[in-house]
Amino acid sequence: MGQNKPACVLVTRFSALGDVAMAIPVLYDACRANPGVRFVFASRPWAAALAQQPPSNLTVVPVDLKKEYNGLWGMVRLARRLRRDCGVDALADLHNVMRTWVMGAVLRLAGVSVRRIDKGRREKHDLVTAKLNRPLTHTTERYRLTFERIGIAAPRQFTTLFTGNLPPCTLAGDKPVDTRWIAVAPFSAHEGKVYPLDKMRQVVAALAARDHTHVFLMGGGEHEKTVLDGWAGDHHNVTNVAAVDHTFADELALLARCDLMVSMDSANMHLASLVGLRTLSVWGATHPHCGFMGYRQRDTDAVQLPLHCRPCSVFGDKPCRSGGYPCLNGITPDMIVDKVNEILYGQ
Repeated sequence: MGQNKPACVLVTRFSALGDVAMAIPVLYDACRANPGVRFVFASRPWAAALAQQPPSNLTVVPVDLKKEYNGLWGMVRLARRLRRDCGVDALADLHNVMRTWVMGAVLRLAGVSVRRIDKGRREKHDLVTAKLNRPLTHTTERYRLTFERIGIAAPRQFTTLFTGNLPPCTLAGDKPVDTRWIAVAPFSAHEGKVYPLDKMRQVVAALAARDHTHVFLMGGGEHEKTVLDGWAGDHHNVTNVAAVDHTFADELALLARCDLMVSMDSANMHLASLVGLRTLSVWGATHPHCGFMGYRQRDTDAVQLPLHCRPCSVFGDKPCRSGGYPCLNGITPDMIVDKVNEILYGQ
């Protein structure tokens, strides 16, 4: 790449969960391809639970943005601390928001090389306003390009967090040899990405009706727990994981043993990707062309309708233009179940 490698690279990505999860494969690839370089990943405290079996040259620094490093002055103090304590001489800003701009400005004044991700905001705007109709650069590739601009190669080699032995699975017992485990994550942060719950309940019922199958329902928060309790109560072979206290590490250990994930365009798809779990993803207002398909997931495993109004939103947070989200309501439960059967059973 025609430039000297830095000795210590600070990598920043503070939110959201799915974006942090997508950063992990690229970060691990960068670490393993550059064993003589130290990497410091500054992120939310929960990010440490995602960084399972990390490379030896990676340090994850948990950052409390609500108290210890609150506000822009907090970012100044954080940048100075990491420069002083870690000897940071390059910053790969994978977030590119105001708080990381402040960190970059402080570090640049100290002679640190700073590079920021190009999020392609204009391209994404053109995509959702029908001025553009082509796949955009995937987010993980945007991360890779950011590393390359500071002289760090990150060859695409990551397949799973668990390159060694799988950690114990606290959320389920031993998996019978003849049983398929299917994880179902029916929720997302935005309405435009949530398949109608009554229809997803039908999907779960159809999957649970198969012999030698166990379904694990994924979610978080009291509302989601209550909804999933109702679904799980209908079947002996359906477990509501949301009802059990657990960590991301526990969830990843379970997903690593599953045969398939059924997910929205949500963080769950990206968690599954971290352990190499094939994912059937359901898309509504958003679209894989925006660059947020799960890492190494297959476009052919996306269940979606070819509507001219899609995508109407990059993140699924905009009101439906026609009302009623036909992009989601037009998907039948059989379309999802048939795709599961094709993937798992070749039917």
